[in-house]
Amino acid sequence: MTAFLECGRYRFALEGPESRPLVMGILNITPDSFSDGGKYMALPAAMEQAERMIREGVDIIDIGAESTRPGIEPVSLQEELDRVMPVVEALKDCGKALSIDTYKPEVMTAVLAAGADMINDIAGFCQEASIRAVAQSRCGLCVMHMQGEPKTMQVAPQYHDVTCEVTVFLEGQVNRLEAAGVARERICIDPGFGFGKTLDHNLALFQHIGQMRQALQLPLLVGVSRKSMIAAITGKDVSGRLAGNLGAALSAVAHGAAIIRVHEVGETVDALKVWCATR
Repeated sequence: MTAFLECGRYRFALEGPESRPLVMGILNITPDSFSDGGKYMALPAAMEQAERMIREGVDIIDIGAESTRPGIEPVSLQEELDRVMPVVEALKDCGKALSIDTYKPEVMTAVLAAGADMINDIAGFCQEASIRAVAQSRCGLCVMHMQGEPKTMQVAPQYHDVTCEVTVFLEGQVNRLEAAGVARERICIDPGFGFGKTLDHNLALFQHIGQMRQALQLPLLVGVSRKSMIAAITGKDVSGRLAGNLGAALSAVAHGAAIIRVHEVGETVDALKVWCATR
């Protein structure tokens, strides 16, 4: 596996005594995200939340200006730009890597010019325009698998072998990026928990995190914070899923995940500190 993740202005160690699981904090600047929609739409609220995550030890702040919860309608390009650009401008010198959660090539181009360090694409850079938008930059890339699209992805998703099919897709997209000149050190992979997957699919992927990581020799990101997978296992609503979120985070790193994408940064950082000290 690559020893570092190159992420724009930042370089994260993945091996050796300085390495540890990275915490990516979620900053949704949307009115309709499933657990925190509307809370951080205003710039002062977004800044306050970002500053809280920084105090709590976040490594990467993942800014999303379009909800991708199941069944959601997409937003226009201009609406997404109007939401995300002021936040990127305000946070570009905050001292932490900025990731932008977007599948639109035009948004990728704009945020990279404004100082973003990473692009987190739920569509896995399937568009040639998306590859062109990122290929010549220094930004980190998160390549995610999704079956279908957010509006319909949870309508009876089916796989013959979910781990194999997700791995094959990710490998193909990584190869396309490398062919366009993207260094492997810039890439991490995300199986896309909850994006066109049932609970059984999610559990199978979780149990094979190490297998996917070994097959692709790339750092793997896990994002299940507050998702329906946690609800299905614990029976808790969104406000009661913290313990389940932490259990999932620790399980993910035990299986070999390098990056954990979460809402509760401080609690996750503390849990990982204890896990690292006692493993």
